[in-house]
Amino acid sequence: MEPQVTDRPEKSRYEILAGDDGTETAGFAEYHLSEGEIAFIHTEIDPRFGGRGLGGLLARGALDDARARGLRVLPYCPFIRGWIGKHPEYADLVPEVRRARFGL
Repeated sequence: MEPQVTDRPEKSRYEILAGDDGTETAGFAEYHLSEGEIAFIHTEIDPRFGGRGLGGLLARGALDDARARGLRVLPYCPFIRGWIGKHPEYADLVPEVRRARFGL
């Protein structure tokens, strides 16, 4: 099965599901949601799933969902911030007045 990114609001995180049957949580991106903003705090991929590009899929899925929901993104998490830096088409999600603070 293809990995799937899903929002788990009860845990305040996006999860990427992978594995043979597509039900194992391979990683997550924790967030704090407040007044039209989503602050990404921490991203982690289980070492058993490392090297498969799942971190990038997770970042893309979470950021695409934030865009669809009209949320402004605050990338406090170094992984999400770095991913946005490598994919400038996502920089517009970060409020322009705060981009310098995140090095974007």
